Amino acid sequence: MRIVFLGDVFGKTGRQALSRELPQIRRQYKPDAIIVNGENAAHGMGITTNIAKEFFALGVDVITTGNHIWDQREIIPYLEKEARVLRPINFPEGAPGNGVIDYRLANGQIIRVVNVMARLFMDALDDPFAAMNAVLKDNPLRTKNAHAVVVDVHGEATSEKMVMGMMLDGRVSFVVGTHTHIPTADTRILEKGTAYQTDAGMCGDYNSVIGVTYETAAPRFIKKYANPRMAPQDGGVGTVCGTFVETDDKTGLAVKAEPIRLGPELIETRK
Repeated sequence: MRIVFLGDVFGKTGRQALSRELPQIRRQYKPDAIIVNGENAAHGMGITTNIAKEFFALGVDVITTGNHIWDQREIIPYLEKEARVLRPINFPEGAPGNGVIDYRLANGQIIRVVNVMARLFMDALDDPFAAMNAVLKDNPLRTKNAHAVVVDVHGEATSEKMVMGMMLDGRVSFVVGTHTHIPTADTRILEKGTAYQTDAGMCGDYNSVIGVTYETAAPRFIKKYANPRMAPQDGGVGTVCGTFVETDDKTGLAVKAEPIRLGPELIETRK
């Protein structure tokens, strides 16, 4: 299976970059599945129903999210009826929506996508490691229910995401981090065959502070006060970042893993 995962889409610029570069992604990587983290797609804060529908119309198969999932309250009832939009699986029992989906692709294969949130420097959710063990206990890789398993680990600390990757090595196809908006240079296949990248990066304007304007981000650090409210860096040309993974159809494990960077500011992987 050929899988493309694209990192946090940030604001209007990120949405425009996604729309612009998806044709190139299809030509270059010929993906069977496209997964996008959309938790910052609505002006940098959450995702709306219309934006989710826009992504699906572009050909996105599954949308993952993270700690900003509730920022746009209108998304809550949509989560209850649209299983392709995930929220972290380790929110407390009773939270709207779901954190895992077994999605049948156009080629007939099933991809399991799991969204989990780390806890270090993040909200104190339920144990993400126990949550992942519970998901995989009755649904191991390459059962009739899953030809490939992709895990989006939404978290701040690289160490916590790396522990998750190593714990799941050989048990899933691909573990990828989101949230920090900066693509890490550690795209690789781990010892037991799981593809891994600590953070997929952002789809947005890299001439910014992780997606927001310097003018609204700098006072938090230079003057130690949070005013004015942070605003997305819109109006520029965004860069799409993520990861391409190819799996062995017999084992479900990875045989190839490559970073994706398409657009200005960063060194491109365009072919």
